[in-house]
Amino acid sequence: MAIEVGSIVEGRVTGITNFGAFVELADGKTGLVHISEVADAYVRDINDYLKQNDRVKVKVININGNKIGLSIKQVNSSGSDNRVNRRISQQDFEQRLSKFLRESEQRQQDLRRSLDSKRGGRGGPARF
Repeated sequence: MAIEVGSIVEGRVTGITNFGAFVELADGKTGLVHISEVADAYVRDINDYLKQNDRVKVKVININGNKIGLSIKQVNSSGSDNRVNRRISQQDFEQRLSKFLRESEQRQQDLRRSLDSKRGGRGGPARF
């Protein structure tokens, strides 16, 4: 299958960087999914969406010489079957929620300690 702009192909994630993911396509060529093309939502950490060796469907959005630009979010928004690209399962969601709650509780404790020290104790009125 020839790779053309606009075509939807399946590939395997071969590398993840802080700016995107490299995907090996069926003919052995490699393209880049920029972090802004991973999901419709803001992607802070690409590892929340993709892992090494994941099989993903991508849309070819540009070809510039040997560089191939790919998009996952354009496949998902086109209404095609995106089960391959679905990374956030119930278990992933629960893990992320648990992590958020732990970090939130830690921030609350830090804030309480900071306010207590400014008040001169454990939150009671200052004694002179």
